[in-house]
Amino acid sequence: MPELPEVETVRRGLQPAMEGASVERLEQRRADLRFPFPENFSDRVEGRRIVALKRRSKYLLIHLDDEAVLIAHLGMSGSFHVDMNGKDDTPGQFHVDRNKAEKHDHVVFHLDGPAGKARVVYNDPRRFGFMLLTTDDELEAHPFIRDLGVEPVGNALNADYLATRFSGRKAPLKAALLDQKIIAGLGNIYVCEALWRAKLSPRRSAGSLVSPKGKPIARAEDLTLAIRQVIAAAIDAGGSSLQDHRQTDGTLGYFQHRFNVYDREGQPCSREGCSGTVERIVQSGRSTFFCASCQR
Repeated sequence: MPELPEVETVRRGLQPAMEGASVERLEQRRADLRFPFPENFSDRVEGRRIVALKRRSKYLLIHLDDEAVLIAHLGMSGSFHVDMNGKDDTPGQFHVDRNKAEKHDHVVFHLDGPAGKARVVYNDPRRFGFMLLTTDDELEAHPFIRDLGVEPVGNALNADYLATRFSGRKAPLKAALLDQKIIAGLGNIYVCEALWRAKLSPRRSAGSLVSPKGKPIARAEDLTLAIRQVIAAAIDAGGSSLQDHRQTDGTLGYFQHRFNVYDREGQPCSREGCSGTVERIVQSGRSTFFCASCQR
């Protein structure tokens, strides 16, 4: 599933075509994705102007000029293609390649905006994504939004916050970080990478980062810094790849080329001075990659 950095990269890639544009026509090519489309979906969106394109956790939020908000989620395999000025682009660089077969194009936005006319196509082979409608006033109370935790890119994520949420918790640190009610948008890949940066074992209890007096220990500070760094680096790499940024050896600047542990089972740990090997274990049915030598 695309994680926060990929969704943020998609948002940034869609902005030039979508923000400020009017929806001249909306093609809805099937009745449902993961959920049924909203009633009269095309009629409610056609003719509206897109005033802002935002993100909350892994959700894209398309704000319309009648105060409606379209909540879009990419699911496991969803992606957007932008056809503008004769160029077809798929914003975002994913660990698993996106599909471009037209038979999986389920929604097409026909737009006219400041950047010119464009087609924005939603493609989703497995149809686990969805599009729903709510309003500005009801957005924060929406069932998919209301219980989300703090964003990992904002000032609300700090060691004191983690201490309040981790205190007394015996759950493994990996599981606690994947809890969307604590931190919104963190997924398996970047949790593995952040724990490696912070030199923390995914097996240790979340409560071990909190002192008996309920205060964060120094390693909680290390973790919040690592989370911020890994998310920022991934967004930066995605943004660079949108512009076809290439390294001196000709390879694209995708963040997956920088993974230190994720999907690197059996390879040497990349931390300078560490002689360990990346291991893979299963926690709550999901793969965890880490180095037992330097992550404690």
